[in-house]
Amino acid sequence: MKPDYIVYALTFLSVVVVVLTRVRLSQAEAAGRHQVGMRTVNVHSAFGVVAVIAWLAFLGSGNDLSLVGVVGLFFYWLTAFVGLLLLLRWLPSRGRHASDSTDDSWSEGPGLSILAHVGMFVGVCVFTWFYATHS
Repeated sequence: MKPDYIVYALTFLSVVVVVLTRVRLSQAEAAGRHQVGMRTVNVHSAFGVVAVIAWLAFLGSGNDLSLVGVVGLFFYWLTAFVGLLLLLRWLPSRGRHASDSTDDSWSEGPGLSILAHVGMFVGVCVFTWFYATHS
């Protein structure tokens, strides 16, 4: 399989992660032990949209727009970092007034979130390798 196809598939999956994170965490009672503020979700979404648009422009140009590719990678790294921070909502609470974790209809536990955001991190590593070897 050509690396180009892997990059295109990971680009599509990154769009899915950004959109589903927004949908999932904008619900009133999102899953996790801690609630995440909408500001963090908005930052994740904004960085993700800029990353996807810039990266698609880079890929669509036949890798000719190297500066746009760098911008896309920069915002992808920011998106991945914020996404990994969103996983902190699953850390156990301590103390007398600590609450139990909240589940939602998406999954039980942090499995889907871990898959999505660790997968995004791995995808961004692949994008960085692709950029370094193809531009």
